[in-house]
Amino acid sequence: MHRPTAPRLARILACAAVPVMLVATGCSDSDSGSKKESGKTSAPATPSSAAPSVKAATFGKLPEVCKTLSEKTIDKLVPKAEKKEGKALPSSDTNDSASCFWSGLNDEDVKDLQFRTLTVSLKRFASDPTLGTGEKRAQDFVAKQTSVATTADGAKDAKTDKASGIGDEANVVGTTTKKDDNDHKNETVVARTANVVITVKYSGAGLQGAKTPDADALKNDAQDATKEVVTAVAAANK
Repeated sequence: MHRPTAPRLARILACAAVPVMLVATGCSDSDSGSKKESGKTSAPATPSSAAPSVKAATFGKLPEVCKTLSEKTIDKLVPKAEKKEGKALPSSDTNDSASCFWSGLNDEDVKDLQFRTLTVSLKRFASDPTLGTGEKRAQDFVAKQTSVATTADGAKDAKTDKASGIGDEANVVGTTTKKDDNDHKNETVVARTANVVITVKYSGAGLQGAKTPDADALKNDAQDATKEVVTAVAAANK
């Protein structure tokens, strides 16, 4: 019997801005015919405008994204994962943004084929005089990521809730998508811990007529996984 294969997933890239600083100088004049001060007084040099100071960001680095979840967690959320260690997705600078992906098909019961995918994404924001503190920039990104999750991959029936006890703030977005004639339930947690934003997307589907997974169960597992990632971010910065 041939086993069904997992669908391909999209990758996320991120970028950062670089501040620019300017400096100004001035000059003076004196009477060359006398050692005494001339009647004319040179205009004082105009001081350059100092860049406004901002509070330093709490976290200066990201953990290895594929190691933010334990093997025990992966075994639970993604049974029979193709790569238990996860697959790191491309990033121009893994200290600013990083993502890891897991997928697996549990085919122990041919009448209950269950497919699961899990993506953990991290985005770190540095404090910037022109853009604001790392925490404020991260707060803005949480709002954007939450909005994106409501329509990603043609999602429908989006339901957004606040989640407590996960970092400094967290939202959970539940959606449904249709792929290869199978209904996929998706639970996306967008959480912030100081200046780092964590996005955990957990999806499940029953293949070939198997029962669609329970959305509440997926939601609880996604939130537990996010808490584990929050802990990993703090540990990486000790």
